[in-house]
Amino acid sequence: MRGGIGLKLDLRPLLAGDKLLCFDYELSLDTLSQDPTSFLYGVSFPSPLKVTGDITNTAGYMRLHLSCNTEYSSFCARCLSPVSGSFTLNLEKTVATRNMLDELDEDSIDDYALIEDGFLEIDDELLGQLEMEFPSRFLCSEDCLGLCQKCGKNLNEGDCGCPAHEPDPRLAPLKKILEQMKAEENK
Repeated sequence: MRGGIGLKLDLRPLLAGDKLLCFDYELSLDTLSQDPTSFLYGVSFPSPLKVTGDITNTAGYMRLHLSCNTEYSSFCARCLSPVSGSFTLNLEKTVATRNMLDELDEDSIDDYALIEDGFLEIDDELLGQLEMEFPSRFLCSEDCLGLCQKCGKNLNEGDCGCPAHEPDPRLAPLKKILEQMKAEENK
Protein backbone atom coordinates (compact mmCIF):
# COMPACT_ATOMS: atom_id res chain seq x y z
CA MET A 1 0.00 0.00 0.00
CA ARG A 2 2.62 2.51 1.01
CA GLY A 3 6.14 3.30 0.03
CA GLY A 4 7.07 4.52 -3.38
CA ILE A 5 4.87 7.61 -3.55
CA GLY A 6 6.88 9.54 -1.00
CA LEU A 7 6.90 13.27 -0.44
CA LYS A 8 9.79 13.82 1.94
CA LEU A 9 9.93 17.04 3.89
CA ASP A 10 13.36 18.31 4.86
CA LEU A 11 13.07 19.01 8.60
CA ARG A 12 16.72 19.86 9.16
CA PRO A 13 15.91 23.61 9.38
CA LEU A 14 13.31 22.89 12.09
CA LEU A 15 15.76 20.64 13.92
CA ALA A 16 18.23 23.53 13.80
CA GLY A 17 15.73 25.92 15.41
CA ASP A 18 13.34 27.24 12.73
CA LYS A 19 9.78 27.66 14.02
CA LEU A 20 7.52 26.81 11.05
CA LEU A 21 7.49 24.74 7.87
CA CYS A 22 4.41 25.00 5.61
CA PHE A 23 3.60 22.65 2.75
CA ASP A 24 0.97 22.37 0.07
CA TYR A 25 0.87 19.67 -2.61
CA GLU A 26 -1.31 17.20 -4.49
CA LEU A 27 -1.17 13.43 -4.18
CA SER A 28 -2.52 11.21 -6.95
CA LEU A 29 -4.49 8.22 -5.67
CA ASP A 30 -5.05 6.66 -9.13
CA THR A 31 -2.38 3.99 -8.67
CA LEU A 32 -3.92 2.83 -5.38
CA SER A 33 -7.46 2.77 -6.79
CA GLN A 34 -6.31 0.39 -9.57
CA ASP A 35 -4.50 -2.02 -7.21
CA PRO A 36 -6.81 -4.92 -6.15
CA THR A 37 -4.99 -5.21 -2.81
CA SER A 38 -5.49 -1.52 -1.96
CA PHE A 39 -8.16 -0.17 0.38
CA LEU A 40 -9.03 2.32 -2.41
CA TYR A 41 -9.60 -0.33 -5.08
CA GLY A 42 -12.56 0.50 -7.31
CA VAL A 43 -12.85 4.12 -6.20
CA SER A 44 -12.27 6.81 -8.83
CA PHE A 45 -10.73 10.17 -8.04
CA PRO A 46 -11.41 12.87 -10.67
CA SER A 47 -8.67 15.03 -9.17
CA PRO A 48 -5.70 14.44 -6.87
CA LEU A 49 -5.89 14.62 -3.10
CA LYS A 50 -5.14 18.23 -2.10
CA VAL A 51 -2.89 18.34 0.96
CA THR A 52 -2.02 21.42 3.02
CA GLY A 53 -0.32 21.61 6.34
CA ASP A 54 2.46 22.80 8.54
CA ILE A 55 4.90 21.64 11.16
CA THR A 56 5.48 23.96 14.10
CA ASN A 57 8.50 23.86 16.37
CA THR A 58 7.93 25.19 19.86
CA ALA A 59 11.12 24.86 21.90
CA GLY A 60 11.98 21.50 20.33
CA TYR A 61 8.41 20.13 20.48
CA MET A 62 7.29 19.66 16.87
CA ARG A 63 3.70 19.18 15.82
CA LEU A 64 2.38 18.15 12.39
CA HIS A 65 -1.00 19.56 11.27
CA LEU A 66 -2.37 18.62 7.88
CA SER A 67 -5.68 18.50 6.11
CA CYS A 68 -6.63 17.08 2.77
CA ASN A 69 -9.71 16.71 0.67
CA THR A 70 -10.73 15.01 -2.53
CA GLU A 71 -13.73 14.16 -4.64
CA TYR A 72 -14.47 10.49 -5.29
CA SER A 73 -16.89 8.27 -7.16
CA SER A 74 -17.71 4.60 -6.72
CA PHE A 75 -20.74 2.29 -6.77
CA CYS A 76 -23.40 1.50 -4.18
CA ALA A 77 -22.61 -1.73 -2.34
CA ARG A 78 -26.28 -2.81 -2.53
CA CYS A 79 -27.64 -1.72 -5.92
CA LEU A 80 -24.49 -0.78 -7.90
CA SER A 81 -25.77 2.73 -8.69
CA PRO A 82 -23.07 5.38 -9.08
CA VAL A 83 -22.19 7.21 -5.85
CA SER A 84 -20.03 10.31 -5.56
CA GLY A 85 -19.01 12.65 -2.81
CA SER A 86 -16.14 14.43 -1.15
CA PHE A 87 -13.88 13.29 1.64
CA THR A 88 -11.90 15.43 4.08
CA LEU A 89 -9.22 14.23 6.46
CA ASN A 90 -7.44 16.14 9.22
CA LEU A 91 -4.34 14.75 10.88
CA GLU A 92 -2.29 15.95 13.84
CA LYS A 93 0.74 14.14 15.20
CA THR A 94 3.77 14.91 17.27
CA VAL A 95 6.97 14.78 15.20
CA ALA A 96 10.02 13.11 16.74
CA THR A 97 13.25 11.36 15.87
CA ARG A 98 13.47 7.62 16.52
CA ASN A 99 16.06 8.05 19.30
CA MET A 100 13.61 10.32 21.16
CA LEU A 101 11.17 7.39 21.24
CA ASP A 102 13.53 4.58 22.25
CA GLU A 103 11.76 3.99 25.56
CA LEU A 104 8.27 3.73 24.02
CA ASP A 105 6.67 0.43 23.04
CA GLU A 106 5.79 -0.23 19.37
CA ASP A 107 2.09 0.62 19.83
CA SER A 108 2.89 4.08 21.21
CA ILE A 109 5.28 4.86 18.36
CA ASP A 110 2.29 4.91 15.98
CA ASP A 111 1.15 8.11 17.69
CA TYR A 112 4.23 9.90 16.34
CA ALA A 113 5.44 10.98 12.92
CA LEU A 114 9.04 9.77 12.75
CA ILE A 115 11.92 11.78 11.33
CA GLU A 116 14.43 9.61 9.50
CA ASP A 117 17.80 11.21 8.67
CA GLY A 118 16.32 14.71 8.96
CA PHE A 119 13.36 13.98 6.65
CA LEU A 120 9.71 13.19 7.26
CA GLU A 121 7.80 11.01 4.80
CA ILE A 122 4.41 12.76 4.81
CA ASP A 123 2.63 10.35 2.45
CA ASP A 124 3.14 7.39 4.77
CA GLU A 125 1.45 9.28 7.62
CA LEU A 126 -1.33 10.51 5.35
CA LEU A 127 -2.07 7.16 3.68
CA GLY A 128 -2.05 5.35 7.02
CA GLN A 129 -4.72 7.69 8.37
CA LEU A 130 -6.64 7.64 5.10
CA GLU A 131 -6.80 3.84 5.25
CA MET A 132 -8.37 4.02 8.72
CA GLU A 133 -10.92 6.75 7.92
CA PHE A 134 -11.90 6.37 4.25
CA PRO A 135 -15.22 4.50 3.86
CA SER A 136 -14.82 0.84 2.97
CA ARG A 137 -18.15 0.79 1.12
CA PHE A 138 -20.65 3.29 -0.17
CA LEU A 139 -24.44 3.40 -0.25
CA CYS A 140 -26.62 5.51 -2.53
CA SER A 141 -28.94 5.92 0.48
CA GLU A 142 -29.25 4.34 3.92
CA ASP A 143 -32.54 2.69 2.93
CA CYS A 144 -31.27 1.29 -0.39
CA LEU A 145 -33.20 -1.89 -1.23
CA GLY A 146 -30.45 -3.38 -3.39
CA LEU A 147 -30.90 -5.79 -6.28
CA CYS A 148 -33.37 -8.65 -6.62
CA GLN A 149 -31.54 -11.90 -5.91
CA LYS A 150 -33.43 -13.66 -8.72
CA CYS A 151 -33.65 -11.23 -11.63
CA GLY A 152 -31.12 -8.54 -10.65
CA LYS A 153 -33.52 -5.59 -10.96
CA ASN A 154 -32.73 -2.53 -8.86
CA LEU A 155 -35.50 -2.68 -6.23
CA ASN A 156 -35.23 1.09 -5.62
CA GLU A 157 -36.90 1.52 -9.03
CA GLY A 158 -39.91 -0.58 -8.03
CA ASP A 159 -40.93 -4.17 -7.43
CA CYS A 160 -39.58 -6.68 -9.91
CA GLY A 161 -42.56 -9.03 -9.83
CA CYS A 162 -40.55 -12.05 -8.78
CA PRO A 163 -42.33 -14.39 -6.34
CA ALA A 164 -41.60 -13.83 -2.68
CA HIS A 165 -37.95 -14.32 -2.01
CA GLU A 166 -36.97 -17.49 -0.26
CA PRO A 167 -34.58 -17.00 2.65
CA ASP A 168 -31.01 -18.11 2.23
CA PRO A 169 -30.92 -21.83 3.17
CA ARG A 170 -27.68 -21.25 5.08
CA LEU A 171 -29.71 -19.20 7.57
CA ALA A 172 -32.15 -22.06 8.32
CA PRO A 173 -30.28 -23.21 11.48
CA LEU A 174 -30.44 -19.66 12.85
CA LYS A 175 -34.15 -19.45 12.06
CA LYS A 176 -34.70 -22.70 13.99
CA ILE A 177 -32.80 -21.35 17.03
CA LEU A 178 -34.81 -18.11 16.90
CA GLU A 179 -38.08 -20.07 16.82
CA GLN A 180 -36.95 -22.15 19.84
CA MET A 181 -36.05 -18.98 21.76
CA LYS A 182 -39.45 -17.45 21.03
CA ALA A 183 -41.20 -20.66 22.09
CA GLU A 184 -39.29 -20.65 25.40
CA GLU A 185 -40.21 -17.00 26.02
CA ASN A 186 -43.90 -17.75 25.53
CA LYS A 187 -43.87 -20.55 28.15
